[in-house]
Amino acid sequence: PERIAKILRVHWVIENRLHFVRDTAFRKDASKIRTGHRPENMATLRSFAINQLRTAGHTNIAAGLRPYERPLTVLGLN
Repeated sequence: PERIAKILRVHWVIENRLHFVRDTAFRKDASKIRTGHRPENMATLRSFAINQLRTAGHTNIAAGLRPYERPLTVLGLN
């Protein structure tokens, strides 16, 4: 039971720190990018933006994105 509990905790840490942020702050589920390598490329860009904001000291990614109209602006791609 302890090992299973640890595995579940690790899973939810990843879910909460990365996937939930991608889904909510970046509205990943609303994306119309679905073909070729584009979805993987966008996931990489979203992860990069999240990591850059965390490196800059933001603990709330949504709040860190608010000064920007679009998330890609953080990366200087827009």
